[in-house]
Amino acid sequence: MGVIETLLVTTAIAGVGGTGLGGLIGAMLQKDSNRTVSLLLSFAGGVMLSVVCFDLVTEGIETGVGVMVVIGAVAFGVAVIYLLNYWIDRSTNPEVPHIDENHPKTADDLNELIHSDHYEHHQAKKDNKFALFVAGMVMACAIALHNVPEGMTIGASYASNDGVMGSSALVLAVLIGLHNIPEGMAVSVPLISGGMNKAKAVLMTALSGVPTIIGALLGFLIGEIGTMGLALSLGFASGAMLYVVFGEILPQAILMYHSKLPAFSAIVGMLVGLFIIYA
Repeated sequence: MGVIETLLVTTAIAGVGGTGLGGLIGAMLQKDSNRTVSLLLSFAGGVMLSVVCFDLVTEGIETGVGVMVVIGAVAFGVAVIYLLNYWIDRSTNPEVPHIDENHPKTADDLNELIHSDHYEHHQAKKDNKFALFVAGMVMACAIALHNVPEGMTIGASYASNDGVMGSSALVLAVLIGLHNIPEGMAVSVPLISGGMNKAKAVLMTALSGVPTIIGALLGFLIGEIGTMGLALSLGFASGAMLYVVFGEILPQAILMYHSKLPAFSAIVGMLVGLFIIYA
């Protein structure tokens, strides 16, 4: 396979395959475990943090464009994902009755993070097809906000290795695939509970991973423009991922399972990431 084909296939397995597998598990069990999901998310967040801070960002600085350019790209990545996420939350949270002044300022369950709870709410009210379509599009946009930067980290890492699928890109692909399993469960369970055919629900869940492929292609193409493009791609993808990890994955993991274990799981993930990078 060529360079682009290898990238697309690898990312498709991580994005579409991971969410699809999660959707299948959700269809079979129709339940999830907050403890398991919390520890899996925090571990993946820890490894991603190591890869971003000790691999992608350092590679961006080593391009020679200047540390301030990389810092600016990281800050821009954080700002873009935060603002898009804030806009979606501000527009949709009032729809769900449990969102009030006593609710945490961040999601305390995975279905809230990807807004599948809004879709479930509209199903329970037996709203018309247009309302369900809008709720489904909101859920798709929320998932895309996580999957696009995840894919960009794979694509940017791939570009930094001159089109060779290096260890960091492979590790990211594997981790993103694992991270997408509980996310897929959170998508399929409410769809099936609302009366959707299991096969169709699994298919729709798998398709929700497509933005990962788009992000990978975008990250790679920007990185291929030249030294400046590579630094910007690595920086933006790193910033976007840092926001996803610190702003959503880790707070949500701790809220889902009130214990010290998510913190220890994240630390173990960071150490595993360091081992993978430097071993």
